[in-house]
Amino acid sequence: SRVLAERVRDTLGTVIVENKAGAGGNIGVDAIAKAAPDGKTIGLATVATHAVNPWLYKKLPFDAGKDFVGLTQMVRVPNVLVINAERAKELKINSVADLVAYGKAHPGKLSYGSGGNGSAGHLAGEMFKQGMQFTAVHIPYRGASPAQLALLAGEVDFNIDNLAAASANIKSGKLKALAVTSLDESSLLPGVPALSKQIKGFAIDTWWGLVAPAGTPADVVEKLSKAFSDALKDPETQKRFATLMAEPVPTTSKQFDDFMAAERTKYGPVVKASGASVD
Repeated sequence: SRVLAERVRDTLGTVIVENKAGAGGNIGVDAIAKAAPDGKTIGLATVATHAVNPWLYKKLPFDAGKDFVGLTQMVRVPNVLVINAERAKELKINSVADLVAYGKAHPGKLSYGSGGNGSAGHLAGEMFKQGMQFTAVHIPYRGASPAQLALLAGEVDFNIDNLAAASANIKSGKLKALAVTSLDESSLLPGVPALSKQIKGFAIDTWWGLVAPAGTPADVVEKLSKAFSDALKDPETQKRFATLMAEPVPTTSKQFDDFMAAERTKYGPVVKASGASVD
């Protein structure tokens, strides 16, 4: 968000970034929902706050579908299916097909880690198992970083993590990338196939976008949307995000609203099937 703020100062003036962490992003998002709808308070919507948490939490202080208006999707980061490199060598797993074949031949022997029950990594793993019809034991950790450390230590066999977090260990050879979970192959990880080749329509990205409180006047929404979308199209912005393994995705307000609604629809049955619940 600071990257974008720097690019829109000439249009909007000073943009102050205030961090409100906690409860899977719910605390910060709730502050946006309850702010005056005058365009002076906007914030980040994420796959967690606006697609997963509405199903994961039994009670939220906001309605993800009614209390916000989208400004623009900001960026997406492909998720990547990675396996411990030593484990891959030991089991002769060099592709998704190899991993699935081993899982089917040895039920319950494979395990995967995630940042916790109901996390993006957990739900992606469940969708992967369902789509390929094999078994693997889910091991939840207290956050994405401990889950990655467990994978590196060989405590679990594979994870589905975002590329920004996994890329350094992929480059060093500690992790082997088997597939990206974006709908198409990613230019950020050339040569690694998309999981959609194995599971039709499979698409899971880590994404962020900008929202304002519901009721913000249409002309204000349009001004904010254009300012941030133009900044996302700026070559310097794209270059800086590329270093973070993130792809800018400028959209209109309606396109982002429609996208978030589709994401909620997608994740609802997945959360239910996983049995995950925070409260």
